[in-house]
Amino acid sequence: MADSNHTGTSFFLTGLPGLEAVHTWLSIPLCAMYVAALAGNSLILWVVRSEPSLHQPMYYFLSMLAVTDLGLSASTLPTMLSIYMLGVREVALDVCLAQLFFIHTFSIMESSVLLAMAFDRFVAISKPLHYGTILTSPRIARLGLAIVVRSVGLHIPAPIMLKQLPYCRTRLLSHSYCLHPDVMKLACADTHINSAYGLFVVLSTLGVDSVLIVLSYGLILQTVLSIASKAERLKALNTCVSHICAVLLFYTPMIGLSMIHRFGRRASPSSRVLLSYLHFLTPPVINPVVYTIKTKQIRLRMLHLFRSNGTGIRDAQDH
Repeated sequence: MADSNHTGTSFFLTGLPGLEAVHTWLSIPLCAMYVAALAGNSLILWVVRSEPSLHQPMYYFLSMLAVTDLGLSASTLPTMLSIYMLGVREVALDVCLAQLFFIHTFSIMESSVLLAMAFDRFVAISKPLHYGTILTSPRIARLGLAIVVRSVGLHIPAPIMLKQLPYCRTRLLSHSYCLHPDVMKLACADTHINSAYGLFVVLSTLGVDSVLIVLSYGLILQTVLSIASKAERLKALNTCVSHICAVLLFYTPMIGLSMIHRFGRRASPSSRVLLSYLHFLTPPVINPVVYTIKTKQIRLRMLHLFRSNGTGIRDAQDH
């Protein structure tokens, strides 16, 4: 049966199946992950803003990545905590549509930023003498604006189209947050247009971005192999390690989740939920750690910050 009246329409979210009895305990590591994501990405933004030597294209793009990671964490946080801490699984239609809009928007932003960072690495390695003239601050600002407009513009129609659909009495979602394909499949109406639009958005953003990132690294590898000195080749490749880790963290779980949705009909519900957690929760936590470890300037600035705080605390205790 369908319910065409949206007044009071709600959905029910899913935690980790079979572990309902320990959801409260699972909320502890989940909260720790959110705190780590918030602290790590906020620190990255503070370090880049406060350190003049980091006012360079590479770190501007890193700041964009930190902002998108904060947005992605904030988008999944409300329903995750309500499920695991409060035991509340019900979410209203309008809240659900708002959440899926922000989750998908920030996901596309992250993909776009990773593509921009791949281009940054290509320019830095292939045209080092023109790096500063190609990636100027105004161009980076315009690129950031284009990323926001692209991500927001492509996802505005999705919740509007879903709002028009009647939904069946069974409204159990298969994830801990609202996602477009998940909500769409609960509609008791023809969803071919919604499905086609969703596929268009995915192919024109994540699909195109991933292909261009691979192409960028093909050109980077071609340039690196033409460098005579082995030490210089390793130095050039080392500047790409952090970005490669970020790309793998973002795309690998997403590809696995997509394959399960399409071909893994016998896959357990737990595998889908865990893969979605890896895709949405892990990058905001790990990205700041990877960039802090692999980027000397950021690492030294953070060490200086913590040492200064430690000295200040000891001085206060002495007095």
